[in-house]
This record gives sequence, structure tokens and C-alpha cells, in this order.
Amino acid sequence: MPILDWLTRDEDIRAADRVPYRLLEDVPELGRGEGDDGLLVQGDNLEALKALLPFYAGRVKCIYIDPPYNTGSAFEHYDDSLEHAKWLGMIVPRLELLREFLAENGSIWISLDDAEAHYLKVVGDEVFGRKNFVLDVAWQKRDGPPNDRKIGMVHEHILVWAGSRDGASKQTNAEKAFNLMPRTEKANAQYSVFREPDGPDPKGAFRKIDTTANGKGGRFVQSLYYPVTNPYTGEEVYPRPGTCWRHKREEMARLQADGRLYWGVNGTAKTPMRKLYLDEAKPGMSAPSVWSGLALNQHASSEIEKIFGEKAAFETPKPERLIERILQIATNPGDLVLDSFLGSGTTAAVAHKMGRRWIGVEMGEHARTHCALRLEKVIAGEQGGISKDVGWEGGGGFRFATLGPAVFDAQGQINASVRFADLARHVWFSETRAPIAEAPEGPVLGIHEGKAVALLYNGILKDRSAGGGNVLTHPVLGLIREDLARLAANHDGELVVYGAACRLSDATLKEAGVTFKQTPYDISARQ
Repeated sequence: MPILDWLTRDEDIRAADRVPYRLLEDVPELGRGEGDDGLLVQGDNLEALKALLPFYAGRVKCIYIDPPYNTGSAFEHYDDSLEHAKWLGMIVPRLELLREFLAENGSIWISLDDAEAHYLKVVGDEVFGRKNFVLDVAWQKRDGPPNDRKIGMVHEHILVWAGSRDGASKQTNAEKAFNLMPRTEKANAQYSVFREPDGPDPKGAFRKIDTTANGKGGRFVQSLYYPVTNPYTGEEVYPRPGTCWRHKREEMARLQADGRLYWGVNGTAKTPMRKLYLDEAKPGMSAPSVWSGLALNQHASSEIEKIFGEKAAFETPKPERLIERILQIATNPGDLVLDSFLGSGTTAAVAHKMGRRWIGVEMGEHARTHCALRLEKVIAGEQGGISKDVGWEGGGGFRFATLGPAVFDAQGQINASVRFADLARHVWFSETRAPIAEAPEGPVLGIHEGKAVALLYNGILKDRSAGGGNVLTHPVLGLIREDLARLAANHDGELVVYGAACRLSDATLKEAGVTFKQTPYDISARQ
């Protein structure tokens, strides 16, 4: 597969590995409402994503990001004038981390314009897998071209990748889970009660479907060329010249007997049409790859101005209806949505109104002065954007968090301020690449694919000293076995124990089915 090369490529691809794992620290006074529907994180999104991984890896149904477009413009809150290689160096490690969050049937949607979209397609295929690319949506962002160009850009790209694909399936797992769009009045208007010689069809309104085609692949198929008798005239009719019937002889006979062939108002048609009844139509509609007439950038600016009572702080906020369309297709109520370039807060606001759980990441004071304020207004029931369409009346709540100290210090040692539950999440993620279900109360963190994982740290065995009990000995192994019995009374699989030191011989460990890993050196996820 072709790859994109640039000066700092090798360094940038490994950049995510060098990002330190940091703790997330709740700021209760900045959270709002009741419940835990959302999480707003203030901080650099690369470090924030690394901090969120042990909690949410593999759990996100839809990621939407609207990164800086690298247009050469100067924005107040983003550097959108990065040189091309630096832009790639910024986006690639973030994509590497975002991939880890996607559920098996999850998808990522990325908004860009022509400045970088085509380069992103190449690096995105490398990160997410070319076979997982879904499509490039063209969104009409303005109602007319700019006057300073003879050919003016009126659309942006939304590049979509899925998290995975099963074997040779024609659809990715995300596409299998996508929702159809609601049926429109225009679509339903195609179904009518047509006049027929025997009177209106008692089965109701239908749409006429052609019964002929240019054979399979444009070739004439002899078996699909046969006569069909018109029940009104007795005439035997054949497919039009150069065509075949779409259906085999037996299927056409069944359609005829069922009254599912339409022979015209007077019953004299030379080619019957198949009836597709309204009550047999799909409950929704396929979404096209060109989204026009949906919402424009000017609508988004108006939405922000109504919320904050001033001109939008961001030059290019996205309208709520655009995000609503994406979440209608890619998610269901209760699913988790992530936006690590939260910007004006649109993704979180729309997800909240649509009953989705959400995570938003934004750096600087903007997270507090704009994003948190916007979500506070959403909880209070603001009626802008899609509120009336979805019947939004307010409610719910969100947590606010900042980035705390790194789990490991510059020498690779465990930070003294790290609690057992904090390190447990990182050890579990390091060993399983999955988030831990809940913070454990004992040394055994859980069982994953037949392997049990335990951690000795910070007095988890109720020793008097914080450092006590962190050494694996015969008595300590007995206590671990007792704790393991809570989860599986007769666990006979591998037991991995992380601790500061081990006093058991290799032979004893082998006989007991135990693998010892020393903290912090054997925690593969530490940085």
C-alpha cells in the first residue's frame, strides 16, 4: 500500500508512544448538572487521549474531529498556519491514539478541506487500514462560491473510516451498525394508488419498479429471456430489445399470481412493472455521499452568537445539524461519542441533546469559558440548534477534569502521588489493551481471556506501610489466590503478578503457573 513520506515521518509515527500517561483530576466545581452523561477534559489533546485510554479504549462508537485545516489563516484558539510537515506531525500521533478508542463497530469522521484532506486520506488509510475506509462525504458548507475565485469552493470533506472489517465482508462492521436516515415526505410521495383495470390494489400504495435490466453485467442471459402472459390481453410479452427480465421465470410467475405486476391503467402495457408497496419499503433511507441543503457554516455562527450573545469565537464552528446527521447514522442513544478537538463544543452539545454519552477535549481557558458554559446552557434547556427537532428540554450533567501529574516520573519510577486504583488501570491496560471494568478493591485486577492479573502496590494488602506487601512471597501469593477466588473459584489459567520484587524461585513460579513482572520496569505502557 502506498505511504506518505515527509521529513519527520519516523519520529512523528512514534510520537504517541513517547507521550506520558497522566492522571485525570476531577474539578467538581466546574462540573454541571446531575448525572454522568459527559466528560469535558481541559488539556493538550495528545496527552489527554493517552490519559483517557485506560478508561475508554475500545468503547467509543463514534469519533468526530474537526482539526485545524492548515489553511494559512490565523485563528485565536488554534495555530492553523502550520507548515505541511508539521501539520502531519501533529495529526498522525493523534490518529494513532484515536484508533485505540474505536469499538469493533465504531467509526471516525474527520472534517477537512482541500488543504490537507487528500494527504489525510493516505495517512488515514495507513493508520486505520485502507480496507476500513468507508467514504468521503462532501458537505456543502456555503450557499454560493466566494467572489475572489473563478471556481469557488463551497464544500468540505468528511473522511470516514471504520474500526474493523470481518474477513471478506462487503461492509465494515461500522457500516453494518449504521442507521438509515428517517424517511422524507418526498420519498413517500413516490408511492401512490395507481388506477388498474380491476380497480385500486387493495394492498395500498406502491412504487413501480422496472422488471427488465441489461442482463448481468451488460451481457444477454438466455435464461432470463422468456415470454410473460398479459392477464388482461392474453398477449405473450418479452423483455424490451437488448434487455432481459430481472427475475427468473418462477419468480415472475409468483409475482403475477400475487397481483404484484402492474400492467398499466388499461392493462395494455407491453412491459409490466413490479409493485413495491409502501408498507414493504425500508423503514429509513440510505444517506447520499453529498450533503447539500443540510446546514451551512453561517448557521453555526448564528447558533454560537445566540448562545454567547457575541460573534463566534471560532471562525469556522460546525452547525448542530451537521453533527446530528453524523450521530444519527453512526450511533444510538447511550452510545459513547468522542471529540478531541472540541472547539466551540458543538459535538458535545449535540450528543447530549440526542441522548448519547460524550467525551470532549479542549485546551486552554477556552474549555472553561466556552465549552463548559455552552454545556451548562444545554443542561439548562437552551433551544438553539437542533433542540426543538429532538424535543430537548434540558437535563443531565457532565464532569470536568484536567490533566494531573504523570503516572511515571522522568526516571521511569512510579510517581509517589499515584494511588493503587490509578496504577491498576495502567497495569491492566498494559497487559490486556482493554480498559478495566471498575477499580478493584483487592490485588486481583480481573481475568482477561483466561489470564488473571494482580498488582501489589501502595498497601493494597492492608499493610501498615504504603510500600509494604509489594513483594511477592509465599504468604502474599496465598492472599492473591484468596482474592482471585472472588472472581473464579477454580481458576486454572495463567496468573500475572506485578510487584516491586519477588522472593519466589523460577521453579516455584513455574509450578504455580505465575508470571512475575517487576514494577515499574515491566509495565509496557509506561512513558
